[in-house]
Amino acid sequence: MKLSQVGLQLFTLRDHLKTPADIAGSLKKVREIGYTAVQVSGMGRIDEAELVQILDGEGLTLCATHEPGPKILDETEQVIERLKKLKCSITAYPFPAGVDFSDIRSVDMLIAKLDAAGAKMQAEGLRLTYHNHGNEFHKIGGKTVLDRIYDETRPENLGAELDTYWVQYGGGNPVVWCEKMAGRQPIIHLKDYTCTPENQAMFCEVGYGNLDFPAIIAAAEKGGCEWFVVEQDKTPGDPFDSIRMSFEYIRQHLVSE
Repeated sequence: MKLSQVGLQLFTLRDHLKTPADIAGSLKKVREIGYTAVQVSGMGRIDEAELVQILDGEGLTLCATHEPGPKILDETEQVIERLKKLKCSITAYPFPAGVDFSDIRSVDMLIAKLDAAGAKMQAEGLRLTYHNHGNEFHKIGGKTVLDRIYDETRPENLGAELDTYWVQYGGGNPVVWCEKMAGRQPIIHLKDYTCTPENQAMFCEVGYGNLDFPAIIAAAEKGGCEWFVVEQDKTPGDPFDSIRMSFEYIRQHLVSE
């Protein structure tokens, strides 16, 4: 993994991305820390052209976005138009809101819509991926929902955006899942996992938890992953401090140059 492949999922900074001025100031800080790529998510309203101008001005690559799930599934053409305006080729379905993972019909409907939306995007040179949480590791009919999602969609229509924390939280093995998604995972979320003294799972900075990131990155890289994106849903203090800690750990211990 090269340092230029390391990005930041901007959802981590969502409280600092409310206005165009906030966005510009926060992206400047992100670039000063050392990141050269970002994934857009969790920010306030801003015109695509203005966002592209800010990113270009800071020398930041927009490696991917998250778009609202219903828009991806039911208004795919609008998502395609937005991605083209942003000059971005990868997006992710962020969360299965409204899907009943105990009902096979509900799961099947989600899968069919993901495959159809992904086919439309693929025809336009874009890539739809799926961002997992822990609940996709619920089993229905003897198979996890996440297995069903990937088994029943075409690889060219739906890629993986594995989230290392949530794979671990759901009882999966992030290394094994990276191996399973070889050739199908253009982007991964690097999110560390630890436990409190009270036995509660907790987000933490990359390298400060319990996940085996050298093995995770090796498996993802072997499978053709292009982007390695830091994300931390909750931080103990200033999120800029946390993203700096993650970046410095990655720079010192995980990159090949």
